[in-house]
Formats: sequence, structure tokens, C-alpha cells
Amino acid sequence: MSWVYLVIAGLFEVVWATAMKLSNGFSHIGFSIATVVGMILSFFFLARATKILSLSLAYPVWTGIGAVGSVLIGVLLFKEQLSLMTWVFVILLVVSIVGIKISSGH
Repeated sequence: MSWVYLVIAGLFEVVWATAMKLSNGFSHIGFSIATVVGMILSFFFLARATKILSLSLAYPVWTGIGAVGSVLIGVLLFKEQLSLMTWVFVILLVVSIVGIKISSGH
């Protein structure tokens, strides 16, 4: 269950980062509130995950999910353009996250 919590925490990291972008510098109250709620939920589920998983395992996976998710949201929602080399490094992030999971023994 700790891995489920960790994935949920990573997804809420993407939610709050996206809401923060949409808040336009916290000038839109709805998206500003969504940012704070997303942060709270992300930290809550990360804390739940770290009850079982070590911090040295959970934190990089959490940030990796947030990073890759934010890249995908940037491309899909905000029409951001990435170079081929950037995509290579995003793929390496995904490979690294999977590698951490596989090698963790959990």
C-alpha cells in the first residue's frame, strides 16, 4: 500500500504544480486554493508512504513522478515544446524511477 500512497503523492504534486501555473502568480483564488490543497494532499500521502518506505527511496520517486508528470502536463496542456534531447532525459527519469522501484526490494 505504501507504493500506492507514493504514486498518489506524486500525482498530487503534478496537480499542485499545474494549479500553481494556472493561478497566474496566485492572482486567481480558485487555482491558488487548488495549489495549497494539492500540496497538502501530496505531503500527506508522501508522509503515509514514508511510514514504510525509506526516505532515500520515497523522495526521489515522489519528485520523479512530479517531474515527469509536470513535463507531460506542460506539453499537453500548455503546448510547451521540448527538444529531442530533453525527451531523452525525461525517458531516463522514467527508467530511473522504475529502476529504483525494482531494486528497492519493496
